[in-house]
Amino acid sequence: MRIRLLLAFFLFPIFPFCAFSQDYFPVKGQVVNTRGEAVEYVQVGVPGLQIGTISSPDGQFEISVPECTLEFFHVSYKPASLSVTGATSDVVIVLEDEELPPAVFVGGNTKAKYLLRPGSKLPGGVVSFSLQEGRPKGRELGSVAVVRKPFLVKDILLSVRSNHIPGCVSAINIYRIDKADSKTETFVNVLHKPMYFDVEVSDKPQNIVVRPEETLLFEPGRYFIAFQIVDCNQEALQAFMAKPKEERQFWEMTMDFTLHFKSSYLREAALGEMQHLPINIGISVRGLEFQ
Repeated sequence: MRIRLLLAFFLFPIFPFCAFSQDYFPVKGQVVNTRGEAVEYVQVGVPGLQIGTISSPDGQFEISVPECTLEFFHVSYKPASLSVTGATSDVVIVLEDEELPPAVFVGGNTKAKYLLRPGSKLPGGVVSFSLQEGRPKGRELGSVAVVRKPFLVKDILLSVRSNHIPGCVSAINIYRIDKADSKTETFVNVLHKPMYFDVEVSDKPQNIVVRPEETLLFEPGRYFIAFQIVDCNQEALQAFMAKPKEERQFWEMTMDFTLHFKSSYLREAALGEMQHLPINIGISVRGLEFQ
């Protein structure tokens, strides 16, 4: 229990005071592509302020932000932005298609191997992704992989300890970690097609295998493989939120993972800042290493 409480502190950091000293404006709208089609699960946020959300399956979003530039990101489209100077409703954000790069072919022999394994379990360590406050669609936590030779990803594996979020849709996001200087790290998305998957409601552990739909070749470097919740059954969430707080159970609308010792990062909200952590949720990556 102590470990769970300690981790709760890490996962709910104190935001900078300056963020709360500003006026906040509600912004509502829809994200579509150039063909007028709704774009599902777009990350909407303000980098640096830990304020973010994810659009619904029909592209709708709602967020409260101070005067800022609101950013919109989806792996299949070019990023977009909106300057916010006051309350805005019924805004339409149009995302342009991202041109897919040509397929990459690497010659030579290959060897099947695990690029990443979970590491040692943290005794009694459990981390919960909870929607009990109506959020946090957008939080990301995963593992860091160090690539020494070109590696073709075949499967990404993770184990969910238990899930009590009905209709839960999750995603795997992958970023290359670059260093702008000796202290500053940048996280560059490497996907061109989203990796969504459903997680069933169950008290029992679930072993999940996610296969990328695109050729995913890692060049030597460091990569952050992150888990994220992007949607749930909204009726179930609203019914839960309608309960008086004293009637809510701690396990409702939560997904639990067993914690492991290995380098990772936490992003508290969509497009927010990354925070380094020495623990992860036990993601594995297997595929082919080029010799």
